[in-house]
Parts: sequence; structure tokens; C-alpha cells
Amino acid sequence: MRRLISILSMSILASAISASAQNAQSTQPGQAFAPGSADESQLAKEIRHNLLMLPYYSIFDDLSFSLNGTVVTLQGACPPDPPWDIKSDAANTVKQVKGVTQVVNNIKELPLSPMDWQIRRAVAKAIYGDAEIGMRYGAQALPSIHIIVDNGHVTLKGVVDNQMDDTMIKMRANQVPNVFSVTDNLVVVDQGKKKENVSSTQ
Repeated sequence: MRRLISILSMSILASAISASAQNAQSTQPGQAFAPGSADESQLAKEIRHNLLMLPYYSIFDDLSFSLNGTVVTLQGACPPDPPWDIKSDAANTVKQVKGVTQVVNNIKELPLSPMDWQIRRAVAKAIYGDAEIGMRYGAQALPSIHIIVDNGHVTLKGVVDNQMDDTMIKMRANQVPNVFSVTDNLVVVDQGKKKENVSSTQ
């Protein structure tokens, strides 16, 4: 299923420029698919690269990490899609990075739900299939807007260029049938702010 979804993602999905800040010794959780700051440490860059190279890592996964010295903490959420196990694969690939001494794996495994998979595909189509959004955000294989669905509740993670895009993306997600709520955790680049727990219900 993930292979088919990855093909869908690459054909209709988007790109944006991120502003996640990391530093050499200690970093706050940063999304793996969003580039780090110019002064990001080499260790953080290698961790990010290894996560991005995971097979079947898609817009329906949320992988982030923080770095405290040589200890990496993985966070985020991913849907189950046997036989692939993104949670275990993420920990294993980070352990292979030279200089990492410990990996704490706090990635949440989302419920195995056919309805949630239907919502994921529908929200992706609603957002990236939109002419205004898709035309400007459709360059990268792994776009910066990720769609996390947990028992019908949608969380939007990633970065967008401006507040208008943010509002439009949230509106498109809210229009999808069977969505119970939408939480907007997108970063608006021109504001440099992350909106936590900005939820709406249909």
C-alpha cells in the first residue's frame, strides 16, 4: 500500500522551504524532512540524511529528532503498513550514524485503520490536488506538508510560505468527509512561528 501511496505523493505533492533550527550540541525536535539551519552540526545533518533515505518514508509519516550531545531522541508518528516498520527502521538507521551513542525511540505507531488510510489519501488529494497549492508546492518527492491521521483526527505538520497558504491548506483538509478534527501545526515561513494545537472540528 505504501508503494502506491508514495507514487501518488510524488505525482501530486509539494515542496516548501523550512526554517528548523538545530545546533551542534543540543537541538530541539526538528522534522526530518525539513532542512536544518546553516549552522547545523555535521552529526545532525547525517542523522537527517539517514532518516530521509528510509524506504517508503512518505507524507503520511512524521519523523523528527532532537540531539543532546551524542544521544538522539526520535519523535513523531507513523501509520502501520506491514511488512514495513518505519518506527524500527528509523531507530536502526540512526544507530548506524558514526558518533551516535544512544537512540531513544519515542515515535508513535498509529492505529491500523482502513478509514484512516482513506482519509490520508483524500486529504492529500484535497491539498496537493488543489491548483493553487499543487502548482507551487509540487517539486519534491517528499514535500514539506505532512498529513498525520489518528482515528479520524488530522494533524498537519511541516512548513508553508505564507499565512494564506496555511489557511487554504487547513480549509481543504476540513472539507474531507469523515475528518473529525484538523490540528494545524504548520510553520509559516514569513512569520517564523509554529502554531501548536490550533484545532477545528467539522
